[in-house]
Amino acid sequence: MEYKTRSASSPARALGLVLSLGLALSPTGLARASGKPTAAEAKAFIESVNRDLKKLQVASSRAEWVKLTYITDDTEEMSANAEAELLAYRSRVIKEAARFDKVKTDADTARQLYLLKQSSTVPAPKDPAKTQELASITSKMSSLYGKAKVCELWTAQHPLDTNKDKCLDLEELTQLLATSRQAPELKAAYKGWHATAVPLKPMYQRYVELGNEGAREIGYSDIAALWKSGYDMSPAAFETEMERLWQQVKPLYQDLQCYTKNRLKTTYPEEGLDKPYIPAHLLGNMWAQDWSNLYPLLEPFPGQSGVDVSEALKAKNYDAMKLTKLGENFFTSLGLKPLPPSFYERSMLLKPQDREVVCHASAWDITYDNDVRIKMCMQIDQDNLLTVHHELGHIYYYQYYHKLPVLYQNAAHDGFHEAIGDTMTLSVNAAYLQKVGVFDQVPPNNAEAQINALMRMALERVAFLPFGYLMDKWRWDVFSGKTPPAQYNETWWNLRRKYQGIDAPETPVSTNFDPGAKFHIPANTPYARYFLADILQFQLHRALCKAAGQTGPLYACSIYGSKEAGQSLRKLLELGSSKPWPEALKIATGESTMDASAILDYFAPLQVWLKEQNKNQTCGWPEN
Repeated sequence: MEYKTRSASSPARALGLVLSLGLALSPTGLARASGKPTAAEAKAFIESVNRDLKKLQVASSRAEWVKLTYITDDTEEMSANAEAELLAYRSRVIKEAARFDKVKTDADTARQLYLLKQSSTVPAPKDPAKTQELASITSKMSSLYGKAKVCELWTAQHPLDTNKDKCLDLEELTQLLATSRQAPELKAAYKGWHATAVPLKPMYQRYVELGNEGAREIGYSDIAALWKSGYDMSPAAFETEMERLWQQVKPLYQDLQCYTKNRLKTTYPEEGLDKPYIPAHLLGNMWAQDWSNLYPLLEPFPGQSGVDVSEALKAKNYDAMKLTKLGENFFTSLGLKPLPPSFYERSMLLKPQDREVVCHASAWDITYDNDVRIKMCMQIDQDNLLTVHHELGHIYYYQYYHKLPVLYQNAAHDGFHEAIGDTMTLSVNAAYLQKVGVFDQVPPNNAEAQINALMRMALERVAFLPFGYLMDKWRWDVFSGKTPPAQYNETWWNLRRKYQGIDAPETPVSTNFDPGAKFHIPANTPYARYFLADILQFQLHRALCKAAGQTGPLYACSIYGSKEAGQSLRKLLELGSSKPWPEALKIATGESTMDASAILDYFAPLQVWLKEQNKNQTCGWPEN
């Protein structure tokens, strides 16, 4: 689930960029009309903001793309300068938008004013020096994350490698955690990567101070209040909504956690699995958010899983280009338009061998005008097959709303952007892979094979749910001051024990900064979107399968080739953020509230099986 939409920051060096782009001639911020503001002035203001914001965001996107695909001191500075200009402009016009709070405008202008006020993830303080400092910190944190390596792992007792001078980057450490079954090695890799985040802690603390100052200047108590205000409801109502959705799915997660913990006891008898919590380093993922790498250990019915997708792709001679074309073919089969030629000319599909890059998969529209690209360090395996389909979900969203004003060039809410791609991956099943020739024939589809397939999916999607929920719960308390810097790490692990039922490999150290070892913390990317996407994808899948005329179990549906499902999807994509999300959701699904019942429907056979396996087992954990 390691995905990220278009970055808010982006490329280009430019002290005085605003002047060079002609923004000083914009109506915004200039001689304001005296007296009471009018609806006509509000409309003119929004038109100006859309024009000027697009220029700055394009400049920022170009610089950020260059920085992430060619990490140097120069590209870091270029990105920071462009980001500073964008932050300053955005903060200025957000403040100016307050002039129109009591003006009765047309619905379109009112909607764009609302979206403008929510558009800054990290509002810049009005002090130019602090704005530049904030931009430099955010750029530096993401670059340090991208360049981090672990060079001390091999000095520990390690029977598999004698090269003690070898340094491992995150990609290599991720592969180690995915494949190794030696607990000391897993612990060393886990601890080594998390230690790389320690230098980020003082920078993050300062980022919080500066960001909160900027948030207060535009009318919010802190960054948390700003983030929670972007869902067409009050911050308090949004927190309640998140908790409601979590309570719907919590029993399913608890059943999966219990089964996983008890099965791991046989593999790691010395790792304390008689205790309530699962040690994080044993779960096959650096952040214990996706447990799919444990599938060989947890497979319900060995030998009943059919064809190995990764091996099938390799046997069919898939490479990065062919895998991406396969993903494009999925969308065009729904009646959606093909990708522009520039997509293949400008995307980064493979990790360059001659420079440092950030491999974290992401999708971009650099120009906000269909200059769409993805950035990946692609491998040929099942995970990357799903990632390509997911990232192209973002790309197709961009393709269908790029003609809207910039303030509408986003999803109904940020969870929708993630959910679209994830919804498509739910159709990447055995029947689909047989239709497109990856499988020569559909693998066995008996009851045992179905449970196996659902288990594989649950280890990715269900295992993720509490992590997706707690990431921003941690940040909300950090931003509000409820969690001071001295308690960053303690609070992090309290939440992970409470919601995930997992614990650190060793007693957490208060001076560490384990949250910073997760990309979205130093990259300042809100995370509630991923939790919401995990809920919405199944709700959207259920509706699209209905549109496609599919009957039978939800987990067996693939919308591949359905023009009817494609038509429903296109209607949602074309809206961008021009309508409140309940209206957009109703257009796509007929429902106006987010509902986790679809994920429970999808995994219903597996949950019945899990409850049977967990009989007479010790389940549950203290929730503080």
